[in-house]
Amino acid sequence: MRFDPALAAQAAFNESEVDLGMDWDTAVALEDTFSSNAGATAREAYEGLLALAERYPNAHAFHAFCIYITWQQVTEETIAHHFETGLRLSESYLASHEGKNPRDIECVTELHGSFRAGLGLEEQDELQVEYKRDTPKGGD
Repeated sequence: MRFDPALAAQAAFNESEVDLGMDWDTAVALEDTFSSNAGATAREAYEGLLALAERYPNAHAFHAFCIYITWQQVTEETIAHHFETGLRLSESYLASHEGKNPRDIECVTELHGSFRAGLGLEEQDELQVEYKRDTPKGGD
């Protein structure tokens, strides 16, 4: 990756306060629980953060945060469910770029490819394979 998802998550979370309004304190408590625990406790906090995101469809920074922490879930527990969740969240996020931070769009686009690859959806067709095989490697 060309960026650190944990740092991107922290930045996106900090940008979320205005969009979450009265639920900001809830988000802070859930994020604190998520980031300072493991196992079932962290998973419950993660699910709470995703549920909170559903209530705020226009909280773009918070949605980016949820995608970043979904990647953290993938790295902690590499199961299809996390890849599927990440794919769903990133596709929804990337459906429109209006009002979103360009850096988050770039990072989420990269994660989207990683979620797809983790599910085996990045299979190449014959033309792509031939192109890569014929492309010179290294210098001129």
